[in-house]
Amino acid sequence: MKINIYAIVKPSNDDFDKIAKEFIKMCSKFAKVEVHNIFNKTIAKAQTIGEKEAKESYTKAYENYLTGYCIALDVLGKKVDSFEFSELISNNAEINFFIGGAFGFEKDFLQKCDKIISLSSLTMAHKVVTLVLLEQVFRGLAIKNNHPYHK
Repeated sequence: MKINIYAIVKPSNDDFDKIAKEFIKMCSKFAKVEVHNIFNKTIAKAQTIGEKEAKESYTKAYENYLTGYCIALDVLGKKVDSFEFSELISNNAEINFFIGGAFGFEKDFLQKCDKIISLSSLTMAHKVVTLVLLEQVFRGLAIKNNHPYHK
């Protein structure tokens, strides 16, 4: 199983990344998990112009990764518990999670995804969302594989 997490964020090497690497290592017993931080000049420029342009730039950056089972994280998405989340990641060889940019997603992009979920009604920084998602991925894999972590 391969799980990709895509986020519109500048790559860095800070304490968040260290924790993310720990979760990725923990997940490696069950699946290959990778985090892809995507940010370019087009996105940077679009974000200074406006919301519509920013959302379009996010869609363009993500389009090539719309393969396998695609799940967008959106504040208006369906709220799921850890067991439902585990089911979401149980039946597919390739799962791609998409974290929206500062302005969220275009409706057209969301319609191209297989599922839209929400981790919280709260707005969180991309690095925090990535960590929460990685923890839930590990928890979901633990549930799926009867590992005691989830108890």
